[in-house]
Amino acid sequence: MREDVLQVFLYALITAVATGLGALPFIFIKKITPKVMGYSNAIAAGLMTGASIGLILEGIENSYPKTILGMIIGVIAIIISGIFIEKLNNYPQESPDFLINKKNFFKDIKGALLIIIVMTAHSAAEGIGLGTSFGGTFKFGLMMTIAIAIHNIPEGLAISASLVGKGVPWWKASLWSIFTSLPQPIFAVPAYMFVSTMKSYMPIGLGFAAGAMFWVVFSDIVPESQENISRSNAATIIVLGMIAMLYLQYIL
Repeated sequence: MREDVLQVFLYALITAVATGLGALPFIFIKKITPKVMGYSNAIAAGLMTGASIGLILEGIENSYPKTILGMIIGVIAIIISGIFIEKLNNYPQESPDFLINKKNFFKDIKGALLIIIVMTAHSAAEGIGLGTSFGGTFKFGLMMTIAIAIHNIPEGLAISASLVGKGVPWWKASLWSIFTSLPQPIFAVPAYMFVSTMKSYMPIGLGFAAGAMFWVVFSDIVPESQENISRSNAATIIVLGMIAMLYLQYIL
């Protein structure tokens, strides 16, 4: 395996492992307050916004029209996947029982498959974004790694809160959280190889990643944050997180 491909895979794997960190608080406590989730999501939204802006700036240096085209394609792709996920979410809520009770595994195998598809669709866009960012420069790849990893921690926190509340040990909840993000390293490698081989398409790839990430931030993460903390506090933290990420890109 090429050294650069292995490097991209390992960085993407770090983002997946970061999801498992969300279970660590349950070593000491059994419940996380909604306010903590709200602040965590706001921080993640700010960092991801800053990273996406960096991707756009990198893309327009090579081709402004291709970057914009990539953003449009990214938004369309994530909307289509969102519609697909919404349909899957209509599946009966008891389906995740297979995570807890082995006796119900075969009974709920259909539900398990649907859950895996949903998790894959959610993480795939982040994996593509990460792989594409490394196709630009190592700096942007590193920034995206940091942003996605931090975003994955509160995501793992939410997953673990649901499982621990049903009696799953924290370490098992951590492993399942990591499992939900495994599509990130899987999709990051082919995305990186594509933009690295087809350099002329790199601005499209960067725009695609930025557009998809922007949609996820403003459609999912920001509203989830504002459900638990005030809009003013959420906006303040998001802007500060965005500035921090942009400054980090500047100094590296």
